[in-house]
Amino acid sequence: MGSFPDIKTNLGEYADFIVTFLDEKFKGLFEAIFYITSRTINAIDGFLVWLPWWVFIALIIILGSYFRSVFSGILYGLFVFLIGTFGLWNEMMTTIAIMTVGVIIAVIIGIPTGILMAYRKGFSMAMRPLLDAMQTMPSFVYLIPAIFFFGLGNVSAIFATLIYALPPVTRLTELAIRQVDREVVESALSFGSSKGQMLRKVQLPQAMPTIMAGVNQTTMMALSMVVIASMVGAKGLGEQVLVAINRIDIGLGFEAGISIVFLAIIIDRITNGIANKFQGKKGVQS
Repeated sequence: MGSFPDIKTNLGEYADFIVTFLDEKFKGLFEAIFYITSRTINAIDGFLVWLPWWVFIALIIILGSYFRSVFSGILYGLFVFLIGTFGLWNEMMTTIAIMTVGVIIAVIIGIPTGILMAYRKGFSMAMRPLLDAMQTMPSFVYLIPAIFFFGLGNVSAIFATLIYALPPVTRLTELAIRQVDREVVESALSFGSSKGQMLRKVQLPQAMPTIMAGVNQTTMMALSMVVIASMVGAKGLGEQVLVAINRIDIGLGFEAGISIVFLAIIIDRITNGIANKFQGKKGVQS
């Protein structure tokens, strides 16, 4: 009586069919995406590794000083220097390259999608369950289609990271556009502004602080995927954490882990500082 009835729904077979179908029909597209993405990651990684270490640290200090404070800038520079002393300089650069590409793609997709959701209520209602699923689905599940489409490596890491990190910037872009003062919008319309002009000159500038908060969250979620992405062959700091787990190497695990923490603090504070700058400009304009 207490056992579940013999009823089965093979939903997984449909998911498998869809992924296989996409791989067969759009193989050329996936190969092109793999080529462009891998070349971009390698180019950014190569440039960062080529850049003299002291120049990179100086850039971090300048960014930290401008967007936070001089003390913060010096502290962030010290964090980066410490990562270098751990022998993880190149791994840090690879992690930054993967994150940069992932966040850029997320922003390119997420902001226009959020704008469209703000303008089209039906599209917004259709997208919300999908965004919920993207955020709540266990991260490891994303790795399966990533390997299927792109094989092992950094491109698969970008794919998995993109799915996980895309929702925040999309949601906050929609929220930001919707929260623009209706009186400001109506005033722009009364002066003969088209929808495109109103979006570019009124709504986006007003919404930019909230959008930047979304970019900050997307960036932090992308960074949180570096260890998980190492399971599909992604290089960088996450790979060192995985190696430390396999070897039960406490020292390497601590150094790689604290390096990720340092990187997270630097990125979070600087991107928050950028958002605050936009907020300040908005206040001045108001």
